Amino acid sequence: MRAPVRKMGNSSGVIIPKPLLAQIGVKAGDDLDMALEQDRIVLSLVKRHPRAGWSKAAKKIASSGDDALVWPEFGNTDDATLRW
Repeated sequence: MRAPVRKMGNSSGVIIPKPLLAQIGVKAGDDLDMALEQDRIVLSLVKRHPRAGWSKAAKKIASSGDDALVWPEFGNTDDATLRW
């Protein structure tokens, strides 16, 4: 498959057809690593940890005071006598 190099602002780029992106599991907005290997440009999907950013987001929510329970907590009748 051939694709022309196009002018994009001060840079140049290549439009990657959607079927090729789908084959490797990439969609618009995903981050890619770019490398030169043996005179070839190699693009690979950046592997992110599934919970990346959760800690920072949780701290932000807590600091803004928006971390109240959505449903009020309710106990069971035997909670007072429960022993661990």
